[in-house]
Amino acid sequence: MSDMIQGRCHCGKVTFEVSRPEFAVRCNCSICRKYAATWAHCPPNEGRILTGQDHVTSYSWGDHLIDFHACKTCGCVTHWGPGSAADQDRFAVNLNMADPAALHGLRIRRFDGAESWEFLD
Repeated sequence: MSDMIQGRCHCGKVTFEVSRPEFAVRCNCSICRKYAATWAHCPPNEGRILTGQDHVTSYSWGDHLIDFHACKTCGCVTHWGPGSAADQDRFAVNLNMADPAALHGLRIRRFDGAESWEFLD
């Protein structure tokens, strides 16, 4: 099993790779629910956008701690990074953009981003 996971948006213009995380996160906050994302959080040096960084549109709201990035062509939300109010360099990729076989056996943790801000397991 590879220690790197690669993913891409639907049209293939935005691609990424990330070190296989210990677990992935499904958050139930208002935006993550709408994006239906499964996030791999990692230090910026363990994940990177391979192609298409100049082909994304960004969206930030609320406290502006993170900016969500989506492909300008197909609209897939591929990753997020630090927003304008961030005091640390944070990065996550949406593992739903990866081949499902690459995620086999990966633990998925549910996070209550809507109320308690705690993991539910």
